[in-house]
Amino acid sequence: MKTTLALLGLMLPGAAFAQDATLALVGPMAEYKLYVADETQELVKDTRAFTDAVKAGDVETAKSLFAPTRLHYEKIEPVAELFSDLDVSIDSRADDHEAAEADPGFTGFHRIEHALWATGSTEGMAPFADKLMADVEDLAARIDGLTFPPQVVVGGAAVLMDEVAATKISGEEDRYSHTDLWDFRGNFDGARKIVELFRPHVKDDAFLATIDANFDKVDRTLEKYREGEGYQSYEKLTDDDRRVLAAGVNTLAEDLSTLRGRVGLD
Repeated sequence: MKTTLALLGLMLPGAAFAQDATLALVGPMAEYKLYVADETQELVKDTRAFTDAVKAGDVETAKSLFAPTRLHYEKIEPVAELFSDLDVSIDSRADDHEAAEADPGFTGFHRIEHALWATGSTEGMAPFADKLMADVEDLAARIDGLTFPPQVVVGGAAVLMDEVAATKISGEEDRYSHTDLWDFRGNFDGARKIVELFRPHVKDDAFLATIDANFDKVDRTLEKYREGEGYQSYEKLTDDDRRVLAAGVNTLAEDLSTLRGRVGLD
């Protein structure tokens, strides 16, 4: 048993689980790890195209690639605490740094986002592009050896929905590009994937019906703002639009906050 878990890179707290529950969670955890690995490989590929455009000084191409590239990162954000050092480097906001946009420690997607939209230039961005690419490749290299505690995975879905409702809904994350709806889609899909994988271990059909209905409601809300292959600028949403979206996400966060207990992780 221990050998099987070690090969999967999983950590299941023995005191918290009956033996049958431990065995039951090996499957969904292994599938989730494969999901994260696949999304990370897509992130590597798309980040390379994005950073190549930045280094070539092609502002319009870089802008067009920014949101779809980040989509892969947002899908795996429920487990960002497992690579917190890289999360800071890849995805921090200007507010996280003493000198804001002028701080040399402000790196990653949002540093380049600021250059693309606030200044309309990639001048001086080559080192930031190289660092972002290196950080993403580092992340991909770590995935195979990472331990994925199931309580972090399942709990991360609720934490992420809380963050979306509490802070992201204001538009603070993609404040220069206003591509926030892409991020919401990634976060939403990443959380839903966790529910899909663990649902066979939830013995409450009424709860599953409720959470499915709430996921569908948020999905329909997001689809209202679809534009071509992506989403319209977040600036176009009214305060009422944002309140409706926040209410749906808050409801999902409340549902997801009970998921750990329902699969025996509390």
